[in-house]
Amino acid sequence: MQRLGVIGGTGLINMTVGQEVKQSGIEVLRRDDVSVETPWGDVPIICMKLRSASGEKELFFLQRHHNDGQATKPPHMIEHRANIRALADAGCDAIMAVCSVGAIADDFPPGKVALAEQYIDFTGKATTFHDGAAEFTSVTEPFDSALNEQLCSVLRTVQNFSSKERMYYTYWLAQGPHFETKAEINAIDTLGGHMVGMTMPREAKLARELDIPYAAVCISSNWAAGREPGDSGADLDHHSVSSEANRRLKPVWACMIDLLR
Repeated sequence: MQRLGVIGGTGLINMTVGQEVKQSGIEVLRRDDVSVETPWGDVPIICMKLRSASGEKELFFLQRHHNDGQATKPPHMIEHRANIRALADAGCDAIMAVCSVGAIADDFPPGKVALAEQYIDFTGKATTFHDGAAEFTSVTEPFDSALNEQLCSVLRTVQNFSSKERMYYTYWLAQGPHFETKAEINAIDTLGGHMVGMTMPREAKLARELDIPYAAVCISSNWAAGREPGDSGADLDHHSVSSEANRRLKPVWACMIDLLR
């Protein structure tokens, strides 16, 4: 893979290259901050030229919540068409999204990093590039299987998981910006949702429309509403959720490094 797009959110605020990258043998040759023009607005992207054992590569980092230099745009106001169009125009061979999620499944405790295999979107809000003329896109398997297999192997290794550890979950798209009620989480659980978030499936749909391989690395940052062991009435706090997610980035860096090798 020569050009990798990475989308960060609550679980990856910025792209500050750390020791994981330096110790991997990947050298940063150049870093540029650019603004990509799209029909839906300008998108800031960090462009990095890298050198690995297999040659020069490019990494394009996009913060999905970009908002005049800050990562503060609320989820229901994100223009996903602009974001995905910008990465497509950069020539990305694939996109790896990083997501912070609330965990519903018992075997997805806070701190675990896994992958999205399916999503459920009952928000009723359309996300498409095809508003002018009807064009229907198959999303039976919404995430790229080859990317998921590669990332699954990396995540198992870096987290010391056995072959029996569950690594694939179904993402439930909530409209936001409010967190869910206990009753909503119970309903989501009944309908097959294993984790809940407010953004990612909209990106997956658009990437599929443009035939860009897309995978979602999901950080369990907190138990969903009503699922905190011993305290089913615990409130959720965005700052705490974000801080917890950004302390769990070692597996995320490992995924990026493996794709760039």
